[in-house]
Amino acid sequence: MKGRILLIMVLVLAIPCLVSAQSDSGTQSTTTTNKGTTADQGSVGFGPVLGWTKARDADEGKLTGGLALRLKLSSVLGVEGSIMYRQDKYDNGAVTASTWPVQVTGLLYVVPMIYGAIGAGWYHTTLDYDQNVFPAGTASETTTNFGWHFGGGLELPLGRASFVADIRYVFLNYDFKTLPGSSGTNSNFYVIQVGLLFGL
Repeated sequence: MKGRILLIMVLVLAIPCLVSAQSDSGTQSTTTTNKGTTADQGSVGFGPVLGWTKARDADEGKLTGGLALRLKLSSVLGVEGSIMYRQDKYDNGAVTASTWPVQVTGLLYVVPMIYGAIGAGWYHTTLDYDQNVFPAGTASETTTNFGWHFGGGLELPLGRASFVADIRYVFLNYDFKTLPGSSGTNSNFYVIQVGLLFGL
């Protein structure tokens, strides 16, 4: 299953590259003129993002993926909106948290290709409880939680696109049911992600 998910995400990242390369072959002069525009003021980039995430008390790390839209406001400021999908398991698989994070992130470019990031997110989450572990009748829950994050990364212009890579730490409290005798579960997490954002 993990192999299939990874293959799908690789294809998602690869297909736009092939399309962009084909387009560039017929518009070489235009591409030369526009080279680096994804890093210019007022530029907009949109594309797929693939990452690896691990919550502090989760059983293991997981792949995550989604889409991001980034706007360069000036030479030092930018803003990004993104939607992702992630899943964590806790207490040896007794709790499964499936989440759609929607994040808004401010970007501060300390030098042209390196930025710091800080922002907030809304995490639409479904919590499923293993009926073989929790008391009979323990129902699934769907909640929307607020969290904030910070981090930093690299943005490298590639002609009409940009390669981005960063790491972010997210403060988030799922507030889900715990196993009898448990002192609670920490759901703060980090995510290491890369993406290709194509100029619009």
